[in-house]
Amino acid sequence: MDLLDAVWHLLNLIAPGLGLGLIASALAKLLWRRELAGVRWPRLAGWACAVSTVVLLAGLVITGRDGRMGTYGAMVLGCAASLWWAGFRRRT
Repeated sequence: MDLLDAVWHLLNLIAPGLGLGLIASALAKLLWRRELAGVRWPRLAGWACAVSTVVLLAGLVITGRDGRMGTYGAMVLGCAASLWWAGFRRRT
């Protein structure tokens, strides 16, 4: 495996986390337009992408395989929790 193959493998590993984070944050901004008016989209997307990617990597480390359904379920829950934290938690 050369360097280009390794880069493609790494990008394909994190692509589901990034895709879910971007799509979920865009849909959250669309569905809760008034409630999330004061929250910028990059903040939502950044948190959602970061948490989703970390959960994917944790699933790979814990199970030893990529693409397990339990990992994807945990990724969705983590993404939803991060969107709530970044967008709906009470600011003091």
